[in-house]
Amino acid sequence: MSNNDLAIVILAAGKGTRLKSSLAKVLHRAGGRTLVEQIVRACEPLKARETVVVVGHQAEQVAAVVAPRGALTVLQRPQNGTGHAVQVAKRTLGRAKFAVVLPGDAPLVRPETLKALVGNAAATILSAVLADPSGYGRVVRKTETAVSAIVEDSQLTDEQREINEINSAIYCFTLEKLWPALAQVKPNNKHRELYLTDAIGVLNAKGETVLAQVAADSREVLGCNTRADLAEVDRVFRERKRSELMDSGVTIQLPETVLIDPDVTAGEDTIIEPGVQLLGKTKIGAHCTIRTGSVLTDAILGDHVTVEPHCVVAESRLDDGVIIGPFARLRPNNHLKAGSRIGNFVELKKSTIGEGTKAMHLSYLGDAKIGAKSNIGAGTITCNYDGFHKYPTSIGNKVFIGSDTALVAPVRVGDGAYVGAGSTITDNVPSDGLAIARGRQVNKPGWAAKKRRELAAAEKPKKAAKKSKRRKRTKKRK
Repeated sequence: MSNNDLAIVILAAGKGTRLKSSLAKVLHRAGGRTLVEQIVRACEPLKARETVVVVGHQAEQVAAVVAPRGALTVLQRPQNGTGHAVQVAKRTLGRAKFAVVLPGDAPLVRPETLKALVGNAAATILSAVLADPSGYGRVVRKTETAVSAIVEDSQLTDEQREINEINSAIYCFTLEKLWPALAQVKPNNKHRELYLTDAIGVLNAKGETVLAQVAADSREVLGCNTRADLAEVDRVFRERKRSELMDSGVTIQLPETVLIDPDVTAGEDTIIEPGVQLLGKTKIGAHCTIRTGSVLTDAILGDHVTVEPHCVVAESRLDDGVIIGPFARLRPNNHLKAGSRIGNFVELKKSTIGEGTKAMHLSYLGDAKIGAKSNIGAGTITCNYDGFHKYPTSIGNKVFIGSDTALVAPVRVGDGAYVGAGSTITDNVPSDGLAIARGRQVNKPGWAAKKRRELAAAEKPKKAAKKSKRRKRTKKRK
């Protein structure tokens, strides 16, 4: 069968009442993406001629998610059931001969499972075998391969309740057989809606071939009707991602505690310790170590990078051999060049740190450009904001900045310069110069002892007055 004969229809119009949310069901997230995006991505390897998403509740927001993936949207209004939703998509399917139809809230289905559904039967149902099938529609078979009907849980006979094969609501239809069958479906239910499952009964009554294919992994058919369902689907996605990285040569300690988004990559022999989060499009090189409790978002790390415990890194680049932390915070737009070090309780924002440069303790470096092999002492601050505008600080190569220095931007410190500890630098420092900007120390011998005597002398009259008051009160009582 040609891919040009195949279309995808994703049913994503519902609100998702049981989630108790103002957000449409398919816009909730699991595995680092919205449910509907996960479904669209799962369908992409089928290379269908058209992917159509039937939208309804919060239609514009859903369309904004799927449009970048090349999917078209059609509006279902009013929403009269799954059968009606497929009818709404009919015109958009063009000359497609077959259609894979999926709900927008079952994102765990794999591309290979969908590919195996596609064939020449009038309908092929993706089913799953569950230990506890209660609440699901059951697949009733007439032979080992053929299906006679899908029976909803509320309508099962006592004998049918023993069936543990359930309908996933994922199908492949031959469209020339589906359209006439749907035309015969009646809204004979309490919601007065057209159900796609009823078309299966119509096809069977006509003698058409209806098959059911059991999913190799029953988790692929999990839907997201409740918050607990969302959590379980998210857990499965995260488990898959961790397995993918471990299969590629990454060590993950206590994998169940590590959260990794789908677009994250990591090189061979990288070690990820417990409690780490790797988010967004983070890319980690080979032989790196990401220690406990660190959170990296859209970060790019070279090889042999060490992130010590409890660091937060966002939208920053760390070149080969960089070490940061523990407890370092890198806000967006930082570039740490090879071999540089950022230590404990150091915060960076929009700064470049040169090769081999160190800022090891308790500093804030914002809007700064620092050259190679410089040393930034503990407690250094670039004062980059005056309440209205941000200003840059430039520090050259092989510069020594003493502890507790405030660099009031805009300011430049030239190559090889020294800045004395405790300085407030407001003017440029020339290359190879020494800047000291603090008040001159004055020692006054005996001042402290004299002060104590004065304080003691001042206290004597106060104590005498208190004693006199106590004596007077005692005489009155007598």
